[in-house]
Amino acid sequence: MNALQDGAWDLPSPHVHRLRVGADAIDEFRHVNNAVYLQWLDLAAWAHSAALGVSARLCLELDRGMVVHHAELDFLRAALETDEVGIATWIVASDRRLRCTRRFQVRRLADGETLLRARLEYVCMNLSTGRASRMPPEFAAAYGVTTAA
Repeated sequence: MNALQDGAWDLPSPHVHRLRVGADAIDEFRHVNNAVYLQWLDLAAWAHSAALGVSARLCLELDRGMVVHHAELDFLRAALETDEVGIATWIVASDRRLRCTRRFQVRRLADGETLLRARLEYVCMNLSTGRASRMPPEFAAAYGVTTAA
């Protein structure tokens, strides 16, 4: 089975962001540094948000953004330079007012190995004040649950 097919992921209907591991992601231990995985999750979340109609430009226009409030990451295997990885994301919970939760799974595409699983909780923030703020209608419409956890 192809590593990008739905049945190969933890949950159905993932949004998958692909990338090739570059030298800039590698640390002194010759594997991807743990902090880089957070950057990858952010890239996947932004790509999914854009696909749902919430671009960075819209966030700036509305003066609102979804920011990480809590993160849980389970590092299972190391990614190495030149590996191709798929970063899948799903919205598994949303109150459509203030909070939503995403799950992530990072897999090496060559062998399908899961490298990381993560769960991130987001809150809607007023970008000018830095305070939590109710989701604008555009966010509430886009950030519904995309799959059951």
